[in-house]
Amino acid sequence: MFNLGLDGQIVLVTGGVRGVGAGISQVLTDLGATVIACARREPEGDERPFAEFASTDVRDPEAVAALVDGIVARHGRLDAVVNNAGGAPFALAADASAKFHSKIVELNMLAPLIVSQAANAVMQQQDRGGSIVNVSSVSGHRPSPGTAGYGAAKAGLDSLTGSLAVEWAPKVRMNSVIVGPVRTELAELHYGDEAGIAAVGKTIPMGRMAEPADIGRAVAFLASPMAEYITGSTLTVHGGGERPAFLDAATTNK
Repeated sequence: MFNLGLDGQIVLVTGGVRGVGAGISQVLTDLGATVIACARREPEGDERPFAEFASTDVRDPEAVAALVDGIVARHGRLDAVVNNAGGAPFALAADASAKFHSKIVELNMLAPLIVSQAANAVMQQQDRGGSIVNVSSVSGHRPSPGTAGYGAAKAGLDSLTGSLAVEWAPKVRMNSVIVGPVRTELAELHYGDEAGIAAVGKTIPMGRMAEPADIGRAVAFLASPMAEYITGSTLTVHGGGERPAFLDAATTNK
């Protein structure tokens, strides 16, 4: 594994126990960081790609404050935070209630703000400051039918990233990773069986969906001292994006 200067760094990863979050936690651990993963439920199994686990609802400001205070009490500092917790079930906008949409925005935009505020309060007092990376989605930058609230929340998260980068510089760096389709243990819920997953992969210029570790490596770079002059930026990790539909529909230039 390459050296990004993360050895010995104290890093909090929200939602860091499964899916993309587990991939992020594993990459950071492999790079020598001490990873504290939080989620609402205790992870199953003995193989854990992190050093510590904390059961935390990141939508609860008091719970988040206790989480961050506990990390600082045990380790003396907090070097980086990855706001990865998020997601949304499929629901057409016309059928979903206002309460449903509110909860989606709360988890995907307001919770990262709550965690970032708590982390910033600590990092501003540290000699070397700190780094915060928000895990966003391509859904915030193109139509997101079936997950409209999620897409809107992620668009808001990227806007928030830029604003906080200005407010909290130079001590704290804020960046966002815009993620495309990822093959996780829950991929079948979004893309169907193996044939569906393979078909979606063929629409991506790189020929496949991302693996969680692909996202983890991008996050690790932005969190590391190697990116010490990068803030207020978005790094798109989507394998080249989606092939424009008109190219397949057109009857010329095949």
